[in-house]
Amino acid sequence: MNKLRAIEMFVKLAEVRSFTRVAEQYNTSKSMISKEISRLEAELGARLIHRTTRNLQLTHVGEGYLQRAKDILNKLEDADTFIQESQQAPKGKLKVNVPMVLGITDLAAMFADFMQAYPDVDLEIHLGDEDIDLVEQGFDLGFRASSRPFDSSYIGKEITQFNYHVCASPQYLDSHPAIESAPDLIHHNCFEYSYSKRKNLWPLDEGVRIKGSLKVNNVLFMLQAIKSHLGIGVLPEFACREALEKGEVVSILQHADKPTLALYALYPARQFVPAAVLQCIEFLQAWFKREGH
Repeated sequence: MNKLRAIEMFVKLAEVRSFTRVAEQYNTSKSMISKEISRLEAELGARLIHRTTRNLQLTHVGEGYLQRAKDILNKLEDADTFIQESQQAPKGKLKVNVPMVLGITDLAAMFADFMQAYPDVDLEIHLGDEDIDLVEQGFDLGFRASSRPFDSSYIGKEITQFNYHVCASPQYLDSHPAIESAPDLIHHNCFEYSYSKRKNLWPLDEGVRIKGSLKVNNVLFMLQAIKSHLGIGVLPEFACREALEKGEVVSILQHADKPTLALYALYPARQFVPAAVLQCIEFLQAWFKREGH
């Protein structure tokens, strides 16, 4: 007995409630369909259908088996669809949530290359640093930069890592007390990033409590205040890379122990993930490796 074929016949029979109609769809006889269902029942050791001359009804066991059989067939269909999509260039719509600054800097360049490589994918990009529910907001994919583990309700793929830099302008350093170790920061105007889980505790060495005149939810805004010689901030590499290269700011306390910032691609945990999501993640990983990040 081809059990999968028998299961398909049982599901179809439960839907149309007619041996004749199922036989027509399979281009076979009513007796053949009846024999297949009987063999399935014999193998399971349970009656699935009550047969009468006028109609048929599912048994209590049959009702439960029907739902599970449908789940199996749906998963097989999803698996077949995934393989078919994987053999083709991705297409369709991809709704993506991206951190604000990373989206403006590195990910903007990456997605420009992605759009050229996959012109049949329509992107809907949402830039924002707030913590949102990807499922509730209908996102296929989200990116998070974090030095701590991500929410376990999502599947996460680490893409790359960035360093943190404690940044100040040369002019600020020239006009304020010297900074030789992390505890010296208590005497300086240190800026706080609003979305940081640590708030005003900077992750330097054993941790240092800071205070200052600016609390802001955007690190590019913070960078501008640093470049204007107003204070000191901890910035991810992608936010301050250009300013460091131009000498507008300098990285201090380079020997202090600092965490790394990992970029994760997150997607809702589910049985089968759209091929376009996985291909986007693979493209992103290859892009960062090629760019040397």
